[in-house]
Amino acid sequence: MPKASEIKKNAVIEHGGKVLAVKDIAKLTPAGRAGTSLYRMRLYDVATGAKYDESFKADDMLPLADFSRHAADFSYIDGDEYIFMDSEDYTPYHFNKETIAEEILFITEETKGIQVLTVSGRPVAIELPSTVDMVITDTSPSIKGASASARTKPATVSTGLTVQVPEYIGNGDKIRINTVEHKFMSRA
Repeated sequence: MPKASEIKKNAVIEHGGKVLAVKDIAKLTPAGRAGTSLYRMRLYDVATGAKYDESFKADDMLPLADFSRHAADFSYIDGDEYIFMDSEDYTPYHFNKETIAEEILFITEETKGIQVLTVSGRPVAIELPSTVDMVITDTSPSIKGASASARTKPATVSTGLTVQVPEYIGNGDKIRINTVEHKFMSRA
């Protein structure tokens, strides 16, 4: 059973008799409390979709729920639902657009390495690969002779995500983006 300090984003825990998916974690270190760190977590009930904000001390033990990961590929969009297909048995997983709003910015038809987290067979979250390759659709013109350590400029990729890129990158270039930090890594 992991401590609150060891819980990662998209983990599924059991708390208060509910199965909750962790969507966001903020670490707070109050000065007047002898350095005890608090972990403020935004949680979503897997069964109802209800939102909860809870704070845990770093040493609080949080049991992980019985969940499984399935390799999946993005399939198609149906209204406000995004459908992913299991890579092995072709089971479809349906997600509401609001549930995976942050992950959508990194998903295209070419995105590989997506994992769907399920609890009792019900899809609850998407885990992205650590990096994705995307094509720049809008940025200011590239500057010839600009070096890799030069200033950066904003660039928008095909999904609408905006990242800072070096000045030598131009429209149509394929770049590698870190999905955790939302940062440019290199050309792809």
